[in-house]
Amino acid sequence: MSKVYFTDMRAKPGRNLLDKLEILIKKAGIEQIGFKDQFTAVKLHFGEPGNLAYIRANYVGRLVKYLLAKQAKPFLTDSNTLYLGQRSNAIDHIESAFENGFNPIAVPCPVIIADGLKAIDYKEIPVHLKYCTTAKIGSAIAEADIIVSMNHFKGHEQAGFGGAMKNLGMGSASRMGKLELHSSSQPTVDPSLCTSCGQCVKYCASDAIHLNADKKAAIDYRKCVGCGQCVAVCQFDAAQPVWDNSSDIMNFKIAEYVMAVLKDKPNFHINFVMDVSPNCDCWNCNDAAIVPNLGIAASFDPVALDKACADKVTQSGANLNTVLNVHKQGDLQDMDKFKRIHPNTDWLAGLKYAEEIGAGSLDYELITV
Repeated sequence: MSKVYFTDMRAKPGRNLLDKLEILIKKAGIEQIGFKDQFTAVKLHFGEPGNLAYIRANYVGRLVKYLLAKQAKPFLTDSNTLYLGQRSNAIDHIESAFENGFNPIAVPCPVIIADGLKAIDYKEIPVHLKYCTTAKIGSAIAEADIIVSMNHFKGHEQAGFGGAMKNLGMGSASRMGKLELHSSSQPTVDPSLCTSCGQCVKYCASDAIHLNADKKAAIDYRKCVGCGQCVAVCQFDAAQPVWDNSSDIMNFKIAEYVMAVLKDKPNFHINFVMDVSPNCDCWNCNDAAIVPNLGIAASFDPVALDKACADKVTQSGANLNTVLNVHKQGDLQDMDKFKRIHPNTDWLAGLKYAEEIGAGSLDYELITV
């Protein structure tokens, strides 16, 4: 049974949330890791500009200062995106990180985009599992000595939720790796709902969509990489994912990529269960948080960590005026809110597979700090 350590959002003079974060990670055992002179990748999601739900830079700065005190060589990192946005190349990605507060003033260490300037700098790490023979991991992450993940826990339109597993697996993958992870989930277009606005054409990074003779969006599946950008930008529900078992397979592949990222490396993981938005931080906006801010959790086991945080969200009552559409604060307590928002996803299947291949355990002991 893995140990997951948790602290709530209560604070007082002399013990603010930054202090509580440092106390939490120490109680969870981070000091067991020998950081001296080790290249330490702090893996996080910098947030697409316009999205305000990502982890505050203050928390990241506190962790980095702790690592520097341990004489580590920390750097903040993420891989470029598959979809067209402000984080699809290293220049724009770094500028986005700086804009969102991950700059040397707030966080005293470099920002290194893991898969390089044009998202082609990666290492193939053998996994030889059911879905992936190798994992294409951004070089800066693949070459790091230690991995520390800081994860914003929130909903996700394909994975069910995004936490430590998704941040590590999908987030560490190069663009080629992300193509492999998404390759089972090419979307479709309902022409009866298409308004010919052309937004999907404009934002398709693979040039896979065009307006046909009837001025309706049509997908060229020879070019489509299944990134879902057309689904994200379509305001009329014309572009939709094809829900067969593609969500499960993507989660299974993510688990295999996590195995590659953490292979033979000391690693530690922190989930921030706050601003729990219904969708990924890759969107350039964030909808209202579905539950109250619950706290911060930490563990050496990313599977147990995600399961514990999902259980916390399930056990919580829902917020008013959100996509959950509840009428009183206590509604939906003990209900799987991620499943309610994204009914065609099954996050638990992904965690079960992760446990099966040895990425971690679903059994955990929750220790309150």
